[in-house]
Amino acid sequence: MPFPYVLLSAAVSLDGYLDDTGPDRLLLSSPADFDRVDEVRASVDAILVGAGTIRADNPRLLVNSPERRAAREAAGKPAYPLKVTVSGSGDLDPAAKFWHTGGDKVVYTTDRGAQRLHATPVDADVVPLGPELDWRRLLEHLHEVRGVRRLMVEGGGLIHTQLLQQGLADEVQLVLAPLFVGDPKAPRLFGPGGYQGGRLRLLETRRIEDVVLMRYEPTAPGAGPLDSAADHHWLALACELATQCPPSRTAFSVGAVVVAADGTELARGHSREGGDLVVHAEEAALAKLDPTDPRLATATVYSSLEPCAHRASRPAPCARLILDVGVRRVVTAWREPDTFVVAADGSGMLEAAGVDVVVLPEYEERAKAPNRHLTS
Repeated sequence: MPFPYVLLSAAVSLDGYLDDTGPDRLLLSSPADFDRVDEVRASVDAILVGAGTIRADNPRLLVNSPERRAAREAAGKPAYPLKVTVSGSGDLDPAAKFWHTGGDKVVYTTDRGAQRLHATPVDADVVPLGPELDWRRLLEHLHEVRGVRRLMVEGGGLIHTQLLQQGLADEVQLVLAPLFVGDPKAPRLFGPGGYQGGRLRLLETRRIEDVVLMRYEPTAPGAGPLDSAADHHWLALACELATQCPPSRTAFSVGAVVVAADGTELARGHSREGGDLVVHAEEAALAKLDPTDPRLATATVYSSLEPCAHRASRPAPCARLILDVGVRRVVTAWREPDTFVVAADGSGMLEAAGVDVVVLPEYEERAKAPNRHLTS
């Protein structure tokens, strides 16, 4: 199921701490950056913090600018984004500011936590997710039931870590403050065993008074049949590459990208690349790699159309080329129609050989766009 676009937002000291151990919250951002955060809040549908953040900081999580609230209402949105918290235990203070300011609120919890919240209610909708907290179910519920398309996550560190570890974060906005905390007991953005998903792609750096904003995009593919936020980014790129194909009335326009497990792009290609009128996208991409590259065994191939299982123009179809180099994960947007080959089923060929094939149907229309003349 589609999830919201998940944006993680945090400010840290130069040595990676979110706060110190004093009784008052350590202010890491500058006034201008607080205004930037207010602008981001105004742009999203929901803001999420963990129960620990509510206990420690007692935040209100509001859009402070009257002009931004008015602009939201003019666009048909509520003045304030939905406020969301997560608590497995349901141990939440009904007197916290979180419940008594802003607009609608929702608590995601466990079955056990829901029982506690029914006994000690808070001013919010309570949504139990089962015996354990499940981030995928939570995001699916926010998207499908609450209509949330953009979600801003403001902490704490455990929640940021879990969303990154599970490949569910689309973007990280990190502000670096010019000070040191130096207290090992203070909360850190990521603790031991934090994010292990490889390098992130830097999207932007910006100086804001005396702090620096850095925006990153996770790039590591998902694992097995579970899709990650990065899978969506890479498949969108494959669909974009398909638009670069020279048009043809006898073959599909397809784009493909090969990505290592750490998020490094290994190769890309598209149909009829380099003037070869019969080369396929996956074939073009794989031809740029050493077939003995050890990274291929844990890589993911992204293709806007499922890899072919039959072809007359080359000795081996793309599904066979993928198997021959040892790739064991493929993400695609569109199952091959019967336009040229009836019941092609390249996905079935891959799955029969033990490859995980992930289909993201929300990208199907993008994959079809450069092929309208063949399918309309």
